[in-house]
Amino acid sequence: MSEIKTTIMIADKTGHTTMSLTQKEAMALPEVTDSGHWIFAGGRMMQPQQLQEADWGAIGTVRIVPGLVGGHY
Repeated sequence: MSEIKTTIMIADKTGHTTMSLTQKEAMALPEVTDSGHWIFAGGRMMQPQQLQEADWGAIGTVRIVPGLVGGHY
């Protein structure tokens, strides 16, 4: 039986990259473990540990975006 894959979209300053990955492959991405990125899946923001424990068959598209920083200038 093959492993379940889902769509992973990684946004950056040049646009985005779309891949179809298994949960293990997605968890190996540096963007997932980098605290400078935000992960959205299943309609909500997730921490890497939540993504690791998610039901990959029901998660839907995973979007990884650079985190936003606010403040004064």
